[in-house]
This record gives sequence, C-alpha cells and structure tokens, in this order.
Amino acid sequence: LTLQKLAEQSIRRLIDGSGKKLNASQGVLVSIDNSGAVRAMVGGYDYSTSQFDRASEARRQPGSAFKPFVYMAALEAGRTPDSVRNDAPIKIGKWTPTNYGGKYFGKVTLATALAKSLNSVAAQLTMEVGPDAVVEAAHRMGVGSDLTANTSIALGTSEVTPLELTSAYVPFANGGYRPEVHFIRRVTTAGGKVLYDNNGGGAPRVIKPEIVGMMNSMMTGTVEIGTARKAAFAWPAAGKTGTSQNSRDAWFIGYTANLTTGVWFGNDDGGPMKKVTGGALPAQAWHEFMVAAHEGVPVRPLPGTWRSTPADTIVQDELPPNTAQPAPVPSASVGQSAPAASTRTPAPARAARPAETVDAGGFGMPGGGGNTASIRRPVPPGDVGGPVKKRQTSILDILTGG
Repeated sequence: LTLQKLAEQSIRRLIDGSGKKLNASQGVLVSIDNSGAVRAMVGGYDYSTSQFDRASEARRQPGSAFKPFVYMAALEAGRTPDSVRNDAPIKIGKWTPTNYGGKYFGKVTLATALAKSLNSVAAQLTMEVGPDAVVEAAHRMGVGSDLTANTSIALGTSEVTPLELTSAYVPFANGGYRPEVHFIRRVTTAGGKVLYDNNGGGAPRVIKPEIVGMMNSMMTGTVEIGTARKAAFAWPAAGKTGTSQNSRDAWFIGYTANLTTGVWFGNDDGGPMKKVTGGALPAQAWHEFMVAAHEGVPVRPLPGTWRSTPADTIVQDELPPNTAQPAPVPSASVGQSAPAASTRTPAPARAARPAETVDAGGFGMPGGGGNTASIRRPVPPGDVGGPVKKRQTSILDILTGG
C-alpha cells in the first residue's frame, strides 16, 4: 500500500469503528519527511462527499499541541527540562487556566509538565518569556497563520491548519532545520528526462542543536509516560497531544527521525465530540499509520543527546549571562511558598551535548554561523541561522517556461 492509501484507510477505519459513536465525523492526517516533502495528506473522511481540504484550509484551535513552542521559547530564554515550577491553581487577570480534570501535581520539572500537559505551568512560562516570544518561536518554526499574542496562547487558542502545525514540528525531527514544504518531488518527460527534481532546496537552521536535544528529550516523555502512550511503537518517537475546549478538536502531532505526522479529529461545525482527547483517536491513527510506514526501515534515534540530571536534584534556571532578572520562582499566589534561596542546590556544570542532524535523504543542510533566521526577537546566537542554499528551479518556473 502507498502511504496515501494507508493514511486514508486509517482515518476511515477509526471513524467507522468508534469515531461515529464519539461524534467525530472528520479526520485529517498529514505526513512530512525531513526534506519537507508531503508523503501523505488526508483532508477529510471522504473526498467524494466533500472536496473541502481540511488539512490545508481548515483553521482549528490546536490546544496543547501548541505548547512545544511555549517550552521552546522558555528553553531559549535559559530554562532547561530540569527547571522546576509549581503546578497549582493560578490566576492571570480574570483568566484562570486549569489542568485537565482539575488535578495538580505541585513541584514538577518542565519535562514532567510537558509530558503531562499541565496548563498551569505552560501559562507560567508564557508569562515569564512573554506571549510575543512564543508567537515568534511558532512563526520561526513554520506556523504561518496569524497568532494573537496574549497569555492564553499558551493553551493554543489561536487557530492553525493541520498542514502548517505538522510542518512546524519537522525541525524537531531533522535536527533544527525548516525546509520548504512541497508536494511535487519530480517532473519527467515521457522519455524519462528529468525536468524538475525537488530535493528540498535550502533550509535555514531555526533552532540551536542543544535546544533540539532538550525538546526531543521532553517530548519523548509524552509518548513514553505522558498523554500519548497509545502512540508508542518500536521506533524512538516524540510529540504532543492537543485537545481544545469541550473536545471540539483532538490532535496528536508526533515524529520519528524518519517522518513527522499530524492527526486531527473533529466536526466541521465545531460541535463537541464525546470526551475525545488527543491521546485517544489521534494517537491511535498516528500509531497505525507510523507502524506501517516504518516497516522495513532501519531504526534511527531522534536528534540530540541531552540527558536529565538525577531526579532528586533541583536545578536552577540557566539564564544567559546578560539577563538582568532571574527566572521567577512559583510564588504563594500559585499555591506554595517559594523555597529560600539558601536551600537551593546550585546547578551542576553541564557539558555541551550537540544534536546531530538526521539524514534527510540527500537534503542539503547548511552549516552554522551567520545571522539568525528569526525576526523581531533576538534568539540565542551561534548555530541558529546560517547561509541558506539557493533554491532550485521551481515547478512554477517549469510550467510557465521561466
């Protein structure tokens, strides 16, 4: 079976099997390789009954599937997966973000908070780094939709398309590069002469290698011990679930070193589903598709070699040297008194652990150095940015004779 047929069958089987009982009438699946080539895209339950492409045209709230950009912005501002926050009821103005099920865990590391998708911690981090930093991180990664820079962005309240959200996870999978998403890979004449061959062209580095390693370490937890355990299979995998209010949208965006695949379930009219979460139907569809898509493919690890410090070690935020203020420590207003400074254990020295770039089948990855690829907000210097290779002739040039 081709990946496209496999994707279509996975979506339809789950909707026919249990989705209709749960009031899920539509499903979307997008799968992209490390060079940006779309390998499969399903825009709905049945093209014969509806030609609306929900994968590229429908904008829906991503819910917690947007949180990786919050955590990425926090890591770039000096936090680490071992940084500790107090997961407790919190009020920001008139807004009171609550955890799913109303359960709180007290002091947790950022790695645990992301794996368990704790809303309180995501809101705290957004307050610390600022909503503008979160929006910039998402845009830098590949989200093209307009995003509202307010604190609720932490919980994915701005709408995005499944295609752009899936593509924005690709840099986590390939070592930090954002390729141009494309559908046509090659054009030949009837005689076999190649007129157009898209091997990915050029791609800027948009995340530092050490940030890639930290993010992959944290999002692996989502699959291993967190909200997406149903997605786990024989390959090292990472990702994030998302569920919007009243289960109107359910997502799982996950990736291996081979493919990045996003799944969405919902209804066209925005009607709520019956307790469908991202860890249910979306994770199941993702698992079914990815197991078959990786059959016979040699297993490869995700980029990055970051390792957590021992669980009983409290690690201070490692802020850049020019930062004037230390990162806020959860205060009594969010549930528990802050520990005295004298009781904190100093952060141990941590050797640099570079993330390797995952092979993208000949996709040219530029070297480091040069200016950052981001705009509007400074990001850590060094490996972010770098020269972008000149794009090859586009398919539009071929069709127009340019």
